[in-house]
Amino acid sequence: MKVLCLDLEGVLVPEIWHGVARATGIEALLKTTRDIPVYEDLMRLRLDAVERHGVTMGEIRRTIDGLDPLPGAKEFLAWARERFQVAILSDTFYEFAMPLMAKLDFPLLLCHRLVVEDDRIVGYRLRQERPKAAAVHAFQSLGYEVTAAGDSYNDIDMLRAADHACFFRAPDRVADAHGDIPRVETYEELREALD
Repeated sequence: MKVLCLDLEGVLVPEIWHGVARATGIEALLKTTRDIPVYEDLMRLRLDAVERHGVTMGEIRRTIDGLDPLPGAKEFLAWARERFQVAILSDTFYEFAMPLMAKLDFPLLLCHRLVVEDDRIVGYRLRQERPKAAAVHAFQSLGYEVTAAGDSYNDIDMLRAADHACFFRAPDRVADAHGDIPRVETYEELREALD
């Protein structure tokens, strides 16, 4: 049996924090794991910006409700589910991602949790250390062959741990730094890479 592990943001849905940045006008929220490789540094920047500008969880949820999967993502996911067990491995949060999961027909999602008090994000809880690679290793320990696709620095561990892997729409600076990992740019190319 085969498992396909996919990153979420930039692969199937838009960058959620980009949507929040556009809605709030907070430029710092445009930074992603494509820009800042250390997740804790990125989240510190995001939480500081949200607190400083008084952005509520309710405001963020309304923004997320207005986001849709990337064009072609739902069709690609339907194709993939006919051929693989599909798991979405993401550094997003259940509190952010569930409206988008509904639009993708609820694939398995493994991600993190936010700590919210009085409609304010006050912290977060990681699912575990190196969560994407840990999930790949867990699937492998169950006897699954794992293929993975992602686009950012935080996907490298997952791609390296998988039996087969490729970048999907990764920025040049990320993909070029790991030139031995193949790269594709479209869902059609991704289908061909997975066949």
